[in-house]
Amino acid sequence: ARGAGQWRQATWEEALSYIAGKLQAVAGKYGKKAIALTDRGGLFTDLTKSFIKALGSPNYFDHDDTCAKNVNIACQSLFGFGRGETGYDFANTKHIVLYGRNIFEALQVKEVNNVLNGMESGAKLTYIDIRANTTAAKADKFLRIRPGTDYAFNLALIHTIIKEKLYDAEFVEKYVTGLDELTAFVAPYTPEWAEKETEIPAAEIVALARQVSEAKPNVIFHGGWMLARYVDSFYASRTIYLLNALMGSVETKGGFVIAKGAGDVGRKGLNSLGKNIPEVEAKIVDAAMPGKSMGTGHIVNCYKAIKTGQPYPIKALISYRYDPMASLPDPQAQKTYLDNLDLLVSIDVNYSETGWFADVILPEATYLERSNILATQKGVKPSFLIRRQAVAPRFDSKPGWEIFSLLAEKMGVGHHFPYRRIEDIWAYQLEGTGVSLQDFAAKGFVGLTDKPVFQDRENLKFKTPSGKIELISQTLGKNNFPSFATYVSPKKPDAGYFRLTFGRSPVHTHAQSQNISYLHEILSENSLWINDQKARELGIENNDLVEVSSDGYVGSIKALVTPYIHPEAVYMLHGFGNEIPLKTRSYGKGIRDTKLETGLLETVDPVGGGVAYLECMVKVRKI
Repeated sequence: ARGAGQWRQATWEEALSYIAGKLQAVAGKYGKKAIALTDRGGLFTDLTKSFIKALGSPNYFDHDDTCAKNVNIACQSLFGFGRGETGYDFANTKHIVLYGRNIFEALQVKEVNNVLNGMESGAKLTYIDIRANTTAAKADKFLRIRPGTDYAFNLALIHTIIKEKLYDAEFVEKYVTGLDELTAFVAPYTPEWAEKETEIPAAEIVALARQVSEAKPNVIFHGGWMLARYVDSFYASRTIYLLNALMGSVETKGGFVIAKGAGDVGRKGLNSLGKNIPEVEAKIVDAAMPGKSMGTGHIVNCYKAIKTGQPYPIKALISYRYDPMASLPDPQAQKTYLDNLDLLVSIDVNYSETGWFADVILPEATYLERSNILATQKGVKPSFLIRRQAVAPRFDSKPGWEIFSLLAEKMGVGHHFPYRRIEDIWAYQLEGTGVSLQDFAAKGFVGLTDKPVFQDRENLKFKTPSGKIELISQTLGKNNFPSFATYVSPKKPDAGYFRLTFGRSPVHTHAQSQNISYLHEILSENSLWINDQKARELGIENNDLVEVSSDGYVGSIKALVTPYIHPEAVYMLHGFGNEIPLKTRSYGKGIRDTKLETGLLETVDPVGGGVAYLECMVKVRKI
């Protein structure tokens, strides 16, 4: 039975033959489109996208519903391009505004260094969050906000900027459409109104509006990294991007910049591994789902199709470098969905919750033990990147490119993946680019331009239907979504209940590293942040063991009593509560936040499609 842990070791030949046989059976009975692949996204997805295309299926999904899908769709609705085609010139800015982006405890080291460089040169940092953390401590101004009210804060900020004419009038006149409609919409959303919603004083909202205006256009409102939080997170993110437009900070030094690829700087890009693979005629499974959010490729919609068979069945799922059972809400419900599959395969560097429930696990070599396909890093100075193997694999694992090449051969499409060495892939990718493999030797990357490249500010082009920044989005309108939504106040928790929030630690990477010995020694389990006043009311003291429950799930965790979190919320680190016995160090340590999110697997932002993780109320009591 799936999840029983009754594994046996197989040879690569046996495992790949078994998988291929199952995939062929699924394709024969339900069609090739019944096969789906999901991964974590990132720079190397040309491999997985090309593989699923070679199999004849359109069903590729990444993890973005659980991360930046709302951000991506919000960005597209204004500029015509997504988050991946944007960046921030932190090093040269004058004012940075972050919303819950705990950047000083995040994984993006280069981004942190750029922020520090900017601050050392005089940039101000304003940080808005429900709790004080490292980023709050380093900020010039920390504004503690009531959970779920970021959108209200932004509406009042925009109201003030328009009322006091603090925006960049010349830029807005030339490049922005819909200002009159925006002005009318935000008219009732005053700072005084927002103070009642957000608990941030009206004077602070007005002060921030004036401060960023003084710094414009060298201002950055960060659109968000992981904004899969509430059912209005799309509009929270959209108004953040909108603020960049009002400040005229788009495509300028010290502002919000458009990332450039090879073609933007007059160079030929890398050849796609799927360039010569025939296009798939079938539509991705969520293309025609009724009542769906914007865009396609939503992993939540893949789950719906697995569950219902509509609009057509998904019967085989390959999960590569991705652990949806640890990252999506309600893993118990997920099991009932995934049990409808004829085949579930996990390809990963270690045991994952999804892998433990899978039929087959294929072990990928760790990052030091493998080479990857080449990738493009977009930015104002785009480059090609290489990742080379440093040491031989310790065990019987293989790099991802080899696993997919061998599986393609077993599936009868090996002619699309005729690669036996990573050097063969690199050579193909570099054909016609003017870049040789030797060019990577010095730095591990090849810059495609010597100087930062910006569009001409006198002739900016956007990828919207109008060619301008669309405050009233034609694309949203065609899909029957409003460009601005009436604000709805978030529900306040009942007595004894709290809104569950979560975040990351600089020690661990999501749910992947808790069993690593050195990291486990530093941080072995999570704790529950709870406001000190609320803790006193419940008789809870610091380090007390408390019970946390939600709709049938009950877990225990140590309390961290602090004044530095909003009274309506509790907070825990994501990634703990491992239930895989073979991961002996981290087994049973802490609570998995996703297990408390019962019933939320299909609860998403209706426009952006991001999972609404924080629409979760939990009860807390002392044990």
